[in-house]
Amino acid sequence: MFLLMLLLVAVLSVSTEGGEIFWGTESKPHSRPYMAFLEFYESKSDKFRCGGFLVREDIVMTAAHCNGRNTTVTLGAHNIKKQKNTQHISVLKVVPHKNFNSKTLANDIMLLKLKHKAKLNGVVKTIALPKSQDQVKPGQVCVVAGWGNLPNYSLSNTLQEVKLEVQKSQICQEMSKNYKDSIQLCVGNPKEKKATAGGDSGGPFVCHNVAQGIVSHHYCTGKPPRVFTRISSFLPWIQEKMKLLQQP
Repeated sequence: MFLLMLLLVAVLSVSTEGGEIFWGTESKPHSRPYMAFLEFYESKSDKFRCGGFLVREDIVMTAAHCNGRNTTVTLGAHNIKKQKNTQHISVLKVVPHKNFNSKTLANDIMLLKLKHKAKLNGVVKTIALPKSQDQVKPGQVCVVAGWGNLPNYSLSNTLQEVKLEVQKSQICQEMSKNYKDSIQLCVGNPKEKKATAGGDSGGPFVCHNVAQGIVSHHYCTGKPPRVFTRISSFLPWIQEKMKLLQQP
């Protein structure tokens, strides 16, 4: 089954992480209260899911390729089929990066302005963003979490997570001329069977309780490493848009 998946993705030079965490483990319930579960439509009937994370009471950050219609955000969830403690909020405004490239997936970052503020509590909290000088270095191990397909392609109802190692930029540069170390992170040891995939797109790459990256895409082999958006490179844009979104 997994070999089949590799053959399928091999026809694509770049593929978004449209659904799953492989070889990970189930998160401790509500241990990642910043996580947001996104559902949206790309056509009349096709429903998709992505991850995201709460950066302000009324703003969720995610990947720009998770842009769709009628996006809803669920906060406070562990099992997305259980409604207890969850908050379902519609998206009022979608703000993808103006230079997002849907072919190369450069500048794969987006802000979602919620219809109303989330109620912060024990299971719903914001996560810190990096400072401009923050550097995520090769060899550093951080965590990414998400809901999506399991290796058997059944959808996961519970939040899964996996620890991934940052790689030297040369590894991703050798795989694609489009990789830009200034705005992207190369994540996932090719020698380890641990990776993000499908519906994990838009989820945060968390290092020491700071969101340093956003799950973006993988290359044709389907094997690690993956490419994540480097959040620290977009701080001026984030601050400008968040200030604008604060206005009524």
